[in-house]
Formats: sequence, structure tokens, C-alpha cells
Amino acid sequence: MIAVRIAAWSLAALIVILSVVPPGLRPETSAPHDLEHFIVFWTTGALFRLGYRLQSNLLAMLFVIFAGIVEMLQLLAPGRHARLSDFLVDALAMCLGLLLVSFVNQLRSRV
Repeated sequence: MIAVRIAAWSLAALIVILSVVPPGLRPETSAPHDLEHFIVFWTTGALFRLGYRLQSNLLAMLFVIFAGIVEMLQLLAPGRHARLSDFLVDALAMCLGLLLVSFVNQLRSRV
């Protein structure tokens, strides 16, 4: 459980750091921009759901707030910009990660 929490917080910190560094320092893959965002935010949402037993509604609200803060921080970073589309992809991805883990947990509890 502690390893999952460390992984979740590490990914969240990495998201913040990579969101505010100058664009030239941000690593890029050959994957589409939205897919990169989706994967890292989905994984972060799933890890937080695995690591914490908070109510899903509370976690979902926190995820939306986190995605919003990440985008707003970019307004303060030279060379970066906030995008509504990134916010929507990021918040949705975190919530979908949460939902999938919640669904799997419910299936396990029935067995």
C-alpha cells in the first residue's frame, strides 16, 4: 500500500514539474499529445484509487481540482500555456482511472 501511495504522489509531482518547466526541457514521445496526457493522468488516478480508500466522489473532485491547478500553473510558466482541452483530457483520464479501479475492486469483493 505504501509503495502505491509513493508511486501516486511521485507521478503527481512529476506532472506538476513537467507542466511548468520550459518546453525545451519537457520530454516528448512520438505519441499524440492527448494520448501522452491521458496515459499519465489515467495512471495517476488509478494509483491514487489503489492507494487510498477515500470515497470515489471525493477523489474525483480532488482530481478535477488537481487537473485545473496544473493547467493554471502553466499560466505562470514562461513559454507554457493552459489549454481547456488538456484540462478536460487530464480530469477525465484521472476519473476513468479511478472508476476502473473501483469497478475491479467491486468485482473482487463479490467473489
